[in-house]
Amino acid sequence: MAALGGIFTIILGLISFSFAGLLPQRPLLPSPQSSAPLPLVVWHGLGDNYKAEGLRSIGDIAERANPGTYTYFIRLDEDPSSDRTATFLGNVTEQISKVCNDLATHPVLSKASAINALGFSQGGQFLRAYVERCNHPPVRTLVTFGSQHNGISEFQNCGENDWVCQSWDGYLKRNTWSHFVQSRLVPAQYYRDPEDLQGYLDNSNFLADINNERVGSGNATYKENLKKLKRFVMYMFSEDVTVVPKESAWFADYNKTSEEITWLKERRIYKEDWLGLKWLDKHNRLEYKIAEGKHMQLSEELLSDTFRQYFGVNRASNEKI
Repeated sequence: MAALGGIFTIILGLISFSFAGLLPQRPLLPSPQSSAPLPLVVWHGLGDNYKAEGLRSIGDIAERANPGTYTYFIRLDEDPSSDRTATFLGNVTEQISKVCNDLATHPVLSKASAINALGFSQGGQFLRAYVERCNHPPVRTLVTFGSQHNGISEFQNCGENDWVCQSWDGYLKRNTWSHFVQSRLVPAQYYRDPEDLQGYLDNSNFLADINNERVGSGNATYKENLKKLKRFVMYMFSEDVTVVPKESAWFADYNKTSEEITWLKERRIYKEDWLGLKWLDKHNRLEYKIAEGKHMQLSEELLSDTFRQYFGVNRASNEKI
């Protein structure tokens, strides 16, 4: 885990496991007729950067599981320190737009018939936003680990002597729905308070939009693009106490007062199919998976099995967009 040392509470909570340097990119993209796996794009979580220690191991695991995999690590800045800062400071809508442009103009990815996508923690809902908003090149399989698809309902406490975190934490909690916070503090843009849903619907800069929760003004393109996925796999960590509620990884809703969980199939977003999740489910393209352990506690065995099962050559060659 990379130590964050400040900004505000959620940074301490949602930091994903530490990644290591960028896997050397392979210069040649296999032709669509070859048996090579599709390119893989990876979006890291809060507090990490695209060259952080540990990321190289993810690329190495992908290569061992599916030899020939071209792995690209999404970054919001070529400078690793600035890329890390952008995980908690920035406008998510603008960040998604940048990634859309980066992938569409990438010399290798832009020529791919399709790609696979892997999102860690907040990187998962950001990749889903990529699929919904642009999807060029198109994502065939999206796998997310411990992501906050239905947002977070709590910010955790800062360390006793972490004055930077405490200063932002207080401002965040007092001004959650302000334009300043919603356009600058990344975790606030996927904060969803079930006891203030109207405030959320009126002011959320990011999550309410990509979840098509504003009834009557939903985006049909989001739904149609998500339905193009051949597989959407959502992992929830069994002992996750970092993400509240952990069931957000499966689009579940949470009542803080009663502590009652409303699972996806019981929610209007599914029943009325605002986002295409019901359609994916009915076509056996939506999968709910459990990862044993705490937030972002990932074993090589789990990752290897996931890569082989969902990003392997057979799946890539037998399924068509």
